[in-house]
Amino acid sequence: MIDKIIATIILFLPAYIANSTPVVLGGGAPVDGGRLWSDGKPILGTNKTIRGCITGVLAGSIVGLIQGNLMGGFVQATGAILGDLISSFMKRRKDYAPGSSMPLVDQLDFITLAVILSYPFQTTNLLSVVIIIVITIPIHYGTNYVAWLLKLKKNPW
Repeated sequence: MIDKIIATIILFLPAYIANSTPVVLGGGAPVDGGRLWSDGKPILGTNKTIRGCITGVLAGSIVGLIQGNLMGGFVQATGAILGDLISSFMKRRKDYAPGSSMPLVDQLDFITLAVILSYPFQTTNLLSVVIIIVITIPIHYGTNYVAWLLKLKKNPW
């Protein structure tokens, strides 16, 4: 079973890399340009940047290329970034402050859309989907905690 878990993590590594890259390489102009939604709240907020999105997709795509599946890596990376943007939009609508935690949504947003979008481009079975969803929660908390310790993030979640 350990072999299956490791193989699943490797399979979805482009999504993990895409999700974490903006923490290190992001910054700059926000994706939403600072605009407000019809409810008067930011569309996404200042933490979602153009540079972060581009570097995330590029990094995930490079991992896919190294794995021999550029298209799978690209769609995983794109799904990871889009999933994060969608959850950010939801959080702004629900009055969550930028950087605040929305349990389970924050941990599963990126991987859920990455799994869905990459399905046609790689061999994925139900067991792999279950494994990646279940293990993403502790992996996400652990990596965010390390990023916080390294002063890359303002919060440990």
